[in-house]
Amino acid sequence: MSTPPRTSVVFDLDGTLVDSEPNYYRAGRQLLAQYGVTDFTWEEHTRFIGIGTRETLAALREQYGITAPLDEMLAGKNRLYLELAAAATEVFPEMRKFVERLHAEGIPTIVASGSSRAAIEAVLAGTGLDALITAVVSAEEVPHGKPAPDVFLEAARRLGAAPADCVVLEDAPAGAAAAHAAGMRCVAVPYVRGTADDPAFATAGLLFPGGQSEFTARAAYDWLGQSPSPAPSAGRRARRVRRG
Repeated sequence: MSTPPRTSVVFDLDGTLVDSEPNYYRAGRQLLAQYGVTDFTWEEHTRFIGIGTRETLAALREQYGITAPLDEMLAGKNRLYLELAAAATEVFPEMRKFVERLHAEGIPTIVASGSSRAAIEAVLAGTGLDALITAVVSAEEVPHGKPAPDVFLEAARRLGAAPADCVVLEDAPAGAAAAHAAGMRCVAVPYVRGTADDPAFATAGLLFPGGQSEFTARAAYDWLGQSPSPAPSAGRRARRVRRG
């Protein structure tokens, strides 16, 4: 099965292509500890998966009454994260296979992420994905982060593609909501399994409710080859894929 000739694929990075959330959590804990917050938990971190770093820090700054400037916190978080990312970042195996297949087929791809551009480029270079996905856009480069559609619309613009011809791969409800708002089809691979029934994922065209343990490059590629149709409305259930 071949993909439609105009299809372009937009990848979220963190939690979708790579398992970077543990590094973001450790960087966040270290940063907050510098401001006297020592009880930040993984459960609290998961509330912000899929949300841009700036928006996350703005919320945490307000929650904990931190008086330091937001830009200072952002610079500190990025520095700590880059140190951790340089040491080790894991690419999800089936996602790597999927990216390799798209690259071999000449299908345009781009990473559109809430992370800083420096963080995106460091992860792609460290994992070798930069040889397969050469275009990136950071939420820092657009007015609003996810769940606003800005970063995905900018990705389409940079690819020279119509939003309706783009397919987004996302792991978080906020990202699925952003894809829907951008008028793009979405393949949802929840990082936090408990979010699989989030209403935002109902707008995805293809949903792997078990996350990366159920995602396969073949199933995603075959779905791309089907005739494109508009993204489902919020009330329509996404097609769910489970391993047999």
